[in-house]
Amino acid sequence: MQKRIVILGAGESGIGAALLANKKGYDVFVSDGGMIAEKYRAELSEANIAFEESGHTEAKILNASEVIKSPGIPEKASIMKKIRAQKIPVISEIEFAFRFIGNSKVIAITGSNGKTTTTSLIYHICKHAGKDCALVGNIGYSFAKQVAEDPKQLYVAEISSFQLDDIITFRPDVAVLTNITEDHLDRYDYKIENYAHSKFRIAENQVENDVFIYNLDDEMTMKYLTHYPIKSSQAPITMNKELPQGAYLTNAQMHLKWKAEEMRMSVEDFTIKGKHNQYNSMAASMAATAVDIRKEKIREALQTFESLEHRMEHVATIKGVEFINDSKATNINSTWYALESMTKPVILILGGVDKGNDYNLLTDLVKEKVKAIVCMGTDNRKIHEAFGDIVSLMLNTTNADEAVQAAFHFANKGDVVLLSPACASFDLFKNYEDRGKQFKQAVKNL
Repeated sequence: MQKRIVILGAGESGIGAALLANKKGYDVFVSDGGMIAEKYRAELSEANIAFEESGHTEAKILNASEVIKSPGIPEKASIMKKIRAQKIPVISEIEFAFRFIGNSKVIAITGSNGKTTTTSLIYHICKHAGKDCALVGNIGYSFAKQVAEDPKQLYVAEISSFQLDDIITFRPDVAVLTNITEDHLDRYDYKIENYAHSKFRIAENQVENDVFIYNLDDEMTMKYLTHYPIKSSQAPITMNKELPQGAYLTNAQMHLKWKAEEMRMSVEDFTIKGKHNQYNSMAASMAATAVDIRKEKIREALQTFESLEHRMEHVATIKGVEFINDSKATNINSTWYALESMTKPVILILGGVDKGNDYNLLTDLVKEKVKAIVCMGTDNRKIHEAFGDIVSLMLNTTNADEAVQAAFHFANKGDVVLLSPACASFDLFKNYEDRGKQFKQAVKNL
């Protein structure tokens, strides 16, 4: 009898899982509580995969041998409670894809901040070194779909904590944990230790020959590191001391030490600037070294990498005022890093859907660098409570055009307008990309 696989959620990861399961001969059914995007509906129809939208039919779901759950669906959803009550195994799309990769290797990257930049940088280095590789996972292209349609020798995968929650055997050859800060706590009973536990799962199936890269300077990582029996070879990164193995910075030089090799490079040669990007560059270089990429190739790639859209992206300078799009800053820490790298007075555009944010973390930087705050969200009370006494210029706006015009009005020549919202975007925008694009359009409209 054919094994029946039910896929909950028909976004990028769900569709990828459906196409791979279909190709491998499973009886596949896709169920989405909302409407399915046109392009995904077309892919399902073309592959003759049964699906439903705008609701879940229990009878068609609870007869599954296995359920692949999209990362956006919380455990508290009623259909999930029923699946759990029936004791049907639940896995994530990355777990499913991993079963079919054969002898290929995986570099997996997780963390609260810096994971997209680090993932993109690792992919850039691997590609530059001539590796047969693909960029997959949380970064926008389904791992399962890549395996189904165009398998590669190496997968560079950005992995969220939600995707790690439902793994069983997933085992990356190289695992990178950039850092752990308070994020998505609404999905983890507001307990940082539950969230940290999800992050450390990236290394739980690793064996001695595998490599685990983590940040020695990250307080949360170090607090929880000893809680988990990590069997892989550890390759830490730090800015605070010399290491026998790993990557470290001294006197603006990056040292990369692995096995008997050592490489040095001036941070002046990194194309992406700022302290946080020095960490990202160290982690990426270490990951590339772990899959035997030559030092020269790493050096060349670090000198040619271009920063990402919506991540500290320079948009324009108008009448001496610089506009920066950091829409991808969907949590407090991302905004902290953005502010920390600023050298000019800042008009800060903040706000969106609050995920349990503690704005006090930003107090010192806001005092030091921010002259005005423009709120862009449906509920800005917490922002006013946090900064009302520090910043005299504060204004609420309800769309990107209003926010940009207000910020420009507050700015003088030599200032910078920084969109770094510290929040999710689902109240006024489709996602952070939509928010960033609307911001850029509003700047062009000035």
